[in-house]
Amino acid sequence: QVQLVESGGGLVQAGGSQTLSCVASGRTFSRYSMAWFRQAPGKERELVASINWSGANTYYRDSVKGRFTISRDNAKNTVNLQMSSLKPEDTAVYYCAAPVHSLVVAATEVSYWGKGTLVTVSS
Repeated sequence: QVQLVESGGGLVQAGGSQTLSCVASGRTFSRYSMAWFRQAPGKERELVASINWSGANTYYRDSVKGRFTISRDNAKNTVNLQMSSLKPEDTAVYYCAAPVHSLVVAATEVSYWGKGTLVTVSS
């Protein structure tokens, strides 16, 4: 059974930093791209960042470029999202997603999701 388990969410002040982690179990995703999505209240789930199997290629949505960094450790079957200079508009439930078949992917194309971790950025 495939499981994606996120951790690292919580309350942070604007301008602060936080790192999210996702551990996959049940299968290895080392040959697949992985991604982080987020969903704010009343909004659709949106792609935040993605990373290819080797980590050599990444994608970031415009609003997080220069502030967020996605990385992965295939030996540990994990993908991380380092977030800095956080803004109140980054408040959302963040979801780990795998596998993704291209770096720019719609939520409807994802096979497996974690349950999400809430990030709240206070102003």
